[in-house]
Amino acid sequence: MKKLWLGLFIIMILVASCAGQKGKVIFHPGSEYNGGQTAKQETWQIIEAQNPYEIPEWVSIYLEGKVLENGYRQIESLDQFSGKYVFIGESRGDNINILKQWANGYSTVQDLPRLIAPRVERRLVAAASLYPDDEYGEYFVSMIRKVSDGEYYGALKELSFWVKRQLVPNEDDDEDDDEFPQTDIPLVTERYEYFVLISVDREALQKQLREIMSNVRLSVSVTREQAAAIARVQNTFFEGF
Repeated sequence: MKKLWLGLFIIMILVASCAGQKGKVIFHPGSEYNGGQTAKQETWQIIEAQNPYEIPEWVSIYLEGKVLENGYRQIESLDQFSGKYVFIGESRGDNINILKQWANGYSTVQDLPRLIAPRVERRLVAAASLYPDDEYGEYFVSMIRKVSDGEYYGALKELSFWVKRQLVPNEDDDEDDDEFPQTDIPLVTERYEYFVLISVDREALQKQLREIMSNVRLSVSVTREQAAAIARVQNTFFEGF
């Protein structure tokens, strides 16, 4: 139930933050969880790549869905990202030129907050024994909103990479076709996927998030129990972040 609540809340935050931004390409918020896998656990194989002879390790980890299991920690453990937090934005489509334009225009100022906010939210939810709005009161929503609106110094758009992947037919597809009626929506079996990796100095981001946490705590009214829960999560926030 907690996971369902989290998914619905992320959608509401992202819809609100994107209001009035017509035509803007937005990364897939679910990508960080499953590396492109869907609920049916579809399998996709790379058939083309920016450099077909060497897929970067951070891309391989991301596509394997390991971010779902342990967040970005496995990528951040690579030597090249020592002392940094990393965040990956993703866009998909059938036109590589449009995706290249999206990647070239990807901004640490405008786009990074939308990558940080879900990560902050998951940390708060993971630490809660109740529903987050019960556990933290007004602090929870205010914290996510402030993080989403923040500006983060020390961030670098370090790397980008694209692949083209093809859907591997599933043996159960024939059975599914018999069970569900056909629709007019075309089935996507090939797609380009473009990834942009942004890094932030670990100490710098921790400092900024601590400032946001402190400012939000002073701006909201909470119960004694909620204040205690907020104090606990603030003291251990970066353990497992």
